[in-house]
Amino acid sequence: MIRTAITTCLVPEARKGPFVLHGDIRESCRIAREIGFDAIELFAPSAEALPGEELSAIIGEEGLDLAAVGTGAGWLQHRLSLCDPDPGRRSRARDFIAERIRYGARFGAPAIIGSMQGSHGREIERNRAMSWLRSGLEELGSLAGDEGVFLLYEPLNRYETDLCNTLAQGMELCNELSTGHVHLLADVFHMNIEEADPAKALGEAMEQVRHVHMVDSNRRAPGMGHMDLRAIARVIRDADYRGYLSAECFPLPDPRTAAETALETWNRFLR
Repeated sequence: MIRTAITTCLVPEARKGPFVLHGDIRESCRIAREIGFDAIELFAPSAEALPGEELSAIIGEEGLDLAAVGTGAGWLQHRLSLCDPDPGRRSRARDFIAERIRYGARFGAPAIIGSMQGSHGREIERNRAMSWLRSGLEELGSLAGDEGVFLLYEPLNRYETDLCNTLAQGMELCNELSTGHVHLLADVFHMNIEEADPAKALGEAMEQVRHVHMVDSNRRAPGMGHMDLRAIARVIRDADYRGYLSAECFPLPDPRTAAETALETWNRFLR
C-alpha cells in the first residue's frame, strides 16, 4: 500500500523553502493527522532541536510515523557538503549526515542526501567531486545498513547541483556503489526540469526508487501546476510501489490548503 507523508520544517532559515508545515511540531503533526497523512518527513537542524523521545511521543499521540529525515540543514546553515575541497569539512559533512541517519533509524526512517551532495563548480574537476561523493555514500550507506535502514540519494536539477541531475544518472551512481543500502529519491519538481519524459524516466528507475516527492511544475502542491501527474501516478501504481509519497512543496496559498490539495490529488490519481 502506498503511504503518504508531508514535509515538516523546524529550520528557521528554510521558512521560504518548499516545505508545507513549519514551526511548532505538535501543531504540524495535528494538522497532518487531521488531513489524513500517514507520516511526516522531518527537516530539522539537529537531533538536539527535537530529541527522539519527544518526537516519538508526539507522533505516537497523533498516530503518525516518521517517513524520512532531511539533512539539508547541514548545507543551509553550515555550508557543509560531501564534495567540499577541504577534507576537514567533508568529514564534518559526513558526521552531520551520520547523526541524521542514527536519529531516523530509531524510527525505521531513512535519511535524505539532497543539497548536501554538493557540486564541483569551478573549484574542482567533476571526476574528483564524484569520487568524493561516491566515497561519502559508501561510508554513509554502510552505516545506514548497520542501523537497519537505507540511505536516500536525491538527484537535483542543474540549478542546484552539477553532479547528478537525472534519475538515470542517480541510478548509475547507486549501482556503482558496493553498499546495497543507498537508493533513489525521485522528486517530481526536479524531474520536470531535467527529464524529457518524467513518467518514462521514473518507470525506468523504479527498481531503485524508495521515496517520492510529489509536487507540481511550479513547486506548489500536486494539482496546482501543469505536470502530467496522472502519468506519474500510473507508473507508481503499476510498479506496486511500497514507499512514501511525500508532499514537499511551497505552503501556498496557505499550509492547510496546500496539504489538502496534495492529498486530494493523490487520492484521485492513485486510489
